[in-house]
Amino acid sequence: MEGKLLFTWMLLCLLLRPSAAQNTRPEGVLNCCEGDVLFLVDSSGSVSSYEHSRMLAFLSELLLPFSLGEDQVRVGLLQVGSKPRLEFGFGKYHTQSGLQGALTNIKPLRGDTNTVDALKMAKEWVLRPGAADGARAGLPRVLVWLTDGVKPGDVIGPMAELQEEGVAVLVVSTGHGNYQVLRRVVSPPVEDHLYFVDIDDMSIITEDLRDAIIEIIRAERIHVRDISTNSATLHWRPVLSGLSGHYEILFSPLVTGGAGGAGGTGTSTSTLGTQYQKLRQSASSSTALLTGLKPDTTYTATLTPESNEQVFNTLSVTFTTKPEVISPAVVTVSELRQNSIQVSWGPLQPETVTSYYIEYSALPRGKLNAVTVGPTQNSTLLRGLQPDTTYLVTVSARHASGKEKAMSVKVCTQEVTPALADLQLTTVGSDSVQVDWKGSVAGLKGYWLTWESLQSSVPGQRSSLYLPPDSLSTRLNHLPPSARVCVSPIYRTARGEGLCCTAQFHSDALAYGYHS
Repeated sequence: MEGKLLFTWMLLCLLLRPSAAQNTRPEGVLNCCEGDVLFLVDSSGSVSSYEHSRMLAFLSELLLPFSLGEDQVRVGLLQVGSKPRLEFGFGKYHTQSGLQGALTNIKPLRGDTNTVDALKMAKEWVLRPGAADGARAGLPRVLVWLTDGVKPGDVIGPMAELQEEGVAVLVVSTGHGNYQVLRRVVSPPVEDHLYFVDIDDMSIITEDLRDAIIEIIRAERIHVRDISTNSATLHWRPVLSGLSGHYEILFSPLVTGGAGGAGGTGTSTSTLGTQYQKLRQSASSSTALLTGLKPDTTYTATLTPESNEQVFNTLSVTFTTKPEVISPAVVTVSELRQNSIQVSWGPLQPETVTSYYIEYSALPRGKLNAVTVGPTQNSTLLRGLQPDTTYLVTVSARHASGKEKAMSVKVCTQEVTPALADLQLTTVGSDSVQVDWKGSVAGLKGYWLTWESLQSSVPGQRSSLYLPPDSLSTRLNHLPPSARVCVSPIYRTARGEGLCCTAQFHSDALAYGYHS
């Protein structure tokens, strides 16, 4: 018995021993991804010790290239037997040495293939964000089920629930599983997520399965923001945080024939031109400002984390700077008044513009006026204009290069608003009248009302009344049968021209008014 156990242990160690191929990590896997991957491994009685050891060896080779950790990939493993068991959760191993060692120590459970209970455990304890040692919120979650296909149970419902919660399901069958059942439980596309393979040939699907996982949990590790005509800011995840080293950044215009579009990312540096710029950032940094760029040009930037403690891939991104906008690109007019207008323009370009020259004149042949402002000013108030007049306003930018760009707009000043208008008289009873008018309070000191009889034998005999500027109505009582009522605006220095109406009282108590 002891000899058999010794033989099994030696065989398992041999199968899990890293080979030369394993120590060479595939390009593009290091630092590529961020997500939580749970492996559901069948270790029931229908799986022999040899088959179980082959599954674990397969997982060892599959996972070896990944960078592990809180900001990288996390791995969990749940075994299926009569009583499913979580061998380790997502937060257990943050290094490859720890993970690889754990895989060599896993023993099969035996018993029935209780996959349904294992899936319930996976859903409640592992794959649900917020659970202790569970998945991280907002990141991809993947379930990879390794099974011999023998009596898996009613797994369609539980698998569907996991997918509804956003978990991607992949299946590897080493036996003669029911294809119709397995194709229903995997996430689409089926051809990339469902594998049938002999237990001794599992290595032939290692790369394909790894690529399928990467496609789901690939993280955007490098991207560009705040792109302008001549600068951009490079952002990346601080993978060197806590490590010694630095980041090396190279950027240049995309060489002719290079692949990539604005915003594309990858790990290739073949599109970097020979005339590149170089930056070095500290291990604690996560951004870099790229300057000296040309407008409307596609660039490639590469980021290489350099550290003696860990190996990282070189990442790359392509982006296109914005087309050059020569000021002024827009001219707007606001605060229109009778004698002034506010003119604004943009964008400001103080690094290239020396001054702005604003010309304005009344159309069609008014006097030309002009004002000059500095390169940091983007608006000015034009005064001394005529009311109700169309003006042509031209803003010219004088650039340091000697170039000059101009943009013009037409604008009409406000009309002169009468101090009062629409005087109306309404008779009330036999000798009273209601006086109403519309007026402008701005600048007025009040209103002056006068009334006199048109039938008086003494000409020039009249009555008067002052009203404050916010009064727009009053009632006059004890008027003669035919009376003329006038309302005039009062300014700071004089009384303005007013409006007059005549009120007549008749036996039928009807009256009419008219303007004169």
